[in-house]
Amino acid sequence: MSPADTSVEELIRAADRRDAIGLDEVMSEAALQSRIDRKYLLTAQELREFVLLMDCEYRILQIGQRRLFGYESVYFDTADYMGYRDHRQGRRRRYKVRSRTYTDTGLSMFEIKTKGLRNMTVKHRMEQEHSLADRISSDAKVFLDSVIAEEYGEAVPELLPVMRNSYRRATFVAPAYSERVTCDVQLNFSNSSASVAGPDAVVVETKSLNGRGVADLALRHLGIRDVSMSKYCVGMALLHPELPANKWDRLLRRRFGSERVRD
Repeated sequence: MSPADTSVEELIRAADRRDAIGLDEVMSEAALQSRIDRKYLLTAQELREFVLLMDCEYRILQIGQRRLFGYESVYFDTADYMGYRDHRQGRRRRYKVRSRTYTDTGLSMFEIKTKGLRNMTVKHRMEQEHSLADRISSDAKVFLDSVIAEEYGEAVPELLPVMRNSYRRATFVAPAYSERVTCDVQLNFSNSSASVAGPDAVVVETKSLNGRGVADLALRHLGIRDVSMSKYCVGMALLHPELPANKWDRLLRRRFGSERVRD
């Protein structure tokens, strides 16, 4: 069994041990469209130890009989990758545009993630037809323009589909703490000319109101530090070695096995 398979099996076991929570309760009690996100990279063993520290308030999202779900995202950026460069440079007034499809149900959402006060992530989303996921429809363009105008007072340049990302996810939810923890495995990044597999690790993302949630404290107790990581930026850096990526070079070398030319 490969390390990646081990991570999947460990995540399945962790999900099966938890009481279930339905999607309606998640959306009413812990939607967290405005939150602070922190990302961590865990081995399968670290995931096991982390889940053991999570108390019974954390339940697992279950829809039908499923607790592990397939996701596929299409990211949009300018021809010269302005969004990637803004993120790399830490520009405060930056945003990320994508379509996200839940592959088990076919539900597709057009999403815009902006940065609010205190580095809080704000997610704006609208449902769309699955067939529109690989482009920005006229309705999505109106929605995008209105969000960015309201948030930043800026016009949106022409955006193109530049990267596709797929993975499987389990979501732990603690309504009592207003927290969610997502665990992603089997990451894959691709564009029209290449495909790159993600790391032999579990990408854990905590979502809380202040960035210092119960899950963050548990990870800190295990000596696991959060990492500066965006799936979009890491995927683009892997697919485009010519792009500057000094912000993520160490992460790419140590956890993604990427030997890039130094910027």
